[in-house]
Amino acid sequence: MSSYPTAPQGNGGWRPPEKHPQSTLALVLGILGLVICSILGPFAWYIGGKAVSEIDASGGRYEGRSEANAGKILGIIGTVLLGLGVLMIVAVVFFGFLGVMASSSSSTY
Repeated sequence: MSSYPTAPQGNGGWRPPEKHPQSTLALVLGILGLVICSILGPFAWYIGGKAVSEIDASGGRYEGRSEANAGKILGIIGTVLLGLGVLMIVAVVFFGFLGVMASSSSSTY
C-alpha cells in the first residue's frame, strides 16, 4: 500500500514532493571537499545553501533539505580547513624566507 494518497485521474491533483535536483550534489561535494579535495568545500557551501533556500521557498514541492543542509555544513567545514591550509602554507613560505634572509645576512665574507 502506498503512503501517498492516489491522485485523481486527469491533470491537477496532489503529487508527492520530488527531491531537489541539487540536494544530493551538495552532499557529495561536501563529502568530497572534506575527505579528498578541500577546494570543493566552497562549492558545496554555495550549492547547499542555494538548495536549502529553494526547498524552503518551494512550499513543499521539493524535499531533500537534510541532504542539502548536510552538504552546506560539510562545505563550511571544508572551506575553513582550506583557509587554514592556505594560511599554513603562507606562514611556512614567509618564515622560510625569513630564515634564508637571516642566514644569508649573517654569513661573513
